[in-house]
Amino acid sequence: MTIKTRKERLSYTVKPKCEYARLMVEEHYSNQQIMDISGSGATAVARWKKQYLDELRGEFTQGEIPLDPDKRLIGELKKELTESRKNVRLLKKGTALFIRDNPNLK
Repeated sequence: MTIKTRKERLSYTVKPKCEYARLMVEEHYSNQQIMDISGSGATAVARWKKQYLDELRGEFTQGEIPLDPDKRLIGELKKELTESRKNVRLLKKGTALFIRDNPNLK
């Protein structure tokens, strides 16, 4: 009877994923070469390459962190802008209610 042990799950930050994907696309490394270098599985390597190619075309996958640092920054800034706009709307509503309820300000 053989006992199979699972390979330890590796976790990569966005920077190495981007570098591995860049090597596959721009330097024409094969998926197997990247798997040997990184120690990752075939599906992970294929997913990184697909995401990198999609981002080069300007397509972004919902729920995925962009590999390109500039695109990550743009996404973070968009979130901040959305949150700021919500805060401004709430402040405007609160100010309107405060003015309405205070007879000295009318």
